[in-house]
Amino acid sequence: MTQKIVIDPVTRIEGHLAIEVEVENGKVKNAWSKGTMFRGLEALLRGKDPRDASYVTDRVCGVCSASHQWASALALDDAFGSDVPDGGRLIRNLILGAQWLHDHPLHFYHLSALDYIDIMAVAQYKGSDPGLNAVKGKIMKLVQVKDTAPLTPRYEPDEFSVTDPEIVTAAVAHYLKALEIQAKAKRMGALLGGKMPHNAAIVVGGVTAYPDMQILSQYRSLLNEVVDFVENVYVKDVLMFGTGPLLPLAAAGIGASAGHYLSYGGFPNSAGNKDLLYPAGVIFDNKTDQVERVNYDLIKEYVGYSWYDDGPGRHPLEGETAVNRDKEKGYSFIKAPRYVGRAMEVGPLARMMVAKPEAFMKLINSGVKPGAVARHAARAVETLVITKQIYRWLDEVTEQVASGKCRIHDTDTWEVPENATGAGLNEAPRGALGHWINIRNKKIENYQLVVPSTWNLSPRDDKGVPGPVEQALIGTPVPDVNNPLNVVRIVRSFDPCISCAVHIIEPDSNRILEFMVG
Repeated sequence: MTQKIVIDPVTRIEGHLAIEVEVENGKVKNAWSKGTMFRGLEALLRGKDPRDASYVTDRVCGVCSASHQWASALALDDAFGSDVPDGGRLIRNLILGAQWLHDHPLHFYHLSALDYIDIMAVAQYKGSDPGLNAVKGKIMKLVQVKDTAPLTPRYEPDEFSVTDPEIVTAAVAHYLKALEIQAKAKRMGALLGGKMPHNAAIVVGGVTAYPDMQILSQYRSLLNEVVDFVENVYVKDVLMFGTGPLLPLAAAGIGASAGHYLSYGGFPNSAGNKDLLYPAGVIFDNKTDQVERVNYDLIKEYVGYSWYDDGPGRHPLEGETAVNRDKEKGYSFIKAPRYVGRAMEVGPLARMMVAKPEAFMKLINSGVKPGAVARHAARAVETLVITKQIYRWLDEVTEQVASGKCRIHDTDTWEVPENATGAGLNEAPRGALGHWINIRNKKIENYQLVVPSTWNLSPRDDKGVPGPVEQALIGTPVPDVNNPLNVVRIVRSFDPCISCAVHIIEPDSNRILEFMVG
């Protein structure tokens, strides 16, 4: 018998997302990813001064706001013909580097870890560590007053859940510590960006905030604390879980998409967006030894199953955003971007599959297959990669400021061109991020964003090909339709975002079962 599960909204992600799956013989037979929120920022920008774009798009998201501001500024740099000075490039890298150090540990501990551990195992902790006993005491007091949210209630533990009291209690302690660390990382970004989220520093031509030595010293001090946590807690936790208790889940490759990966590349180490920390590239069918160059002209967005007026597949520069909520086939406000007709996974796993750093490939070669657990491992490895580079960028800009030779903005290209087009292509923590702008008569004629979750959470395209999350869910084991833990594990591994209630419709009686989750 085929049973349908509707999870609406998906919790512990950002934005409004519903996931619908059909389960047959204990496995997902079909899946639909439904973006249920429309904001219309692209339409809002029409007719505006192009220089406003980086400030408006910075409001797309409160988590990765700086990524949108940077992508927008890159699109404007392209359209205006700006030559961003070295100092501006370095400060942009430092603002965004801080955001990545905030985002990745937050995702692991506060959004995804609860899917893999049984919090109540802390009651069985028998060790003598005073810190862990303090954590145990906090959790038990919450249990006594029946107020354990957001840690519980949630889905019941399953065969993949970690129940070892030592491991679980340490993980909860690190969950609490990560709250402090993410605040420090945000403060790093605010030192150079003016505030976080929604910083005000990244503009066409560079940045507006000239750092002094005291600010750079404060940034370095906070960086030292964050890096210590990343190296000695976060990365070790991710690798311990992935190669230990969760190895069966990792070895089974549960949550793998079709194996098509796309990275735009990000964080230039030299002028002209060259020598990228994360290289650009395309992989098809999991063939990691065949990384192809990205041809950005081959990107098209389709709307056959989206709540927009029908039309042909369009390149983002020619994109339209005409809402049609009554469309019969539509089931999502997310469009369906494709690269040469393929549904491409973007994000940390895609970046690491393209870059192939030794630490990550060692995991893959040891039996960790591409899938939900591998995405967490990829985030951890790439966080290590960027921490080392942040120190180099900080050293470079500190030397420039000390010598009085730090240029942060190309003032010669501030004026708006009469007519121009531009593309800002970069990597955000969640994956490939693109902004496209068309300027006519010194105003924005059209503006289009294709964000990482547009790629990953897309619905079917005009040929009926499912999006990456939909593909990743098909075949997933769901032995109990009342406890679809593997479904949310996979969805959250892509790092969308939101929280609320879960509704499961039992098809025989049409009865709605409600579960509050953390």
